[in-house]
Amino acid sequence: MKPLIFVTAIAALGACVPAPTQPENVLIDVGQIETQRDGRCFANDTAPAVIETVRVQELESEALRDAAGNVIKPATFRTVIRQQILRERAPIRFETVCPQNYTPDFVATLQRALKARGYYNAEINGTLDTMTGTSIRVFQRENGPDSVLLSLQTARTLGIVALDRATLN
Repeated sequence: MKPLIFVTAIAALGACVPAPTQPENVLIDVGQIETQRDGRCFANDTAPAVIETVRVQELESEALRDAAGNVIKPATFRTVIRQQILRERAPIRFETVCPQNYTPDFVATLQRALKARGYYNAEINGTLDTMTGTSIRVFQRENGPDSVLLSLQTARTLGIVALDRATLN
């Protein structure tokens, strides 16, 4: 009787192993992507703050002049470096490519599309790695969400997913 219980316990443990949530070639975290009942996927991410470093010259002491207005001692300045926030960090939500669609062939096509536009300079390997994610973020920063997760609109802009009927009309 004991061996039967042991086998049943092992079988129950095997059934509890979660299925992989992303393809093996995806090395960035796509855990923020949720799939809707209609099959569309949406990403929840955080756009980073944009900080600008500004270097200014501030007057430390004014110039000294004689009675005729000639400079006896020139003015002195000091360099002050300040950082200012141009955009606060903010949560973003956008429609994205579903994780199961990140096949090696799809990712290689994405890498080629980014490379053709000068945003990706690494080897075309079909792996959604940090270099590919950074290239996606830099490309999207101008016209899409500031994220390493590929928006569906960006995929359409790159010509790597089909356009919907509303776009074609």
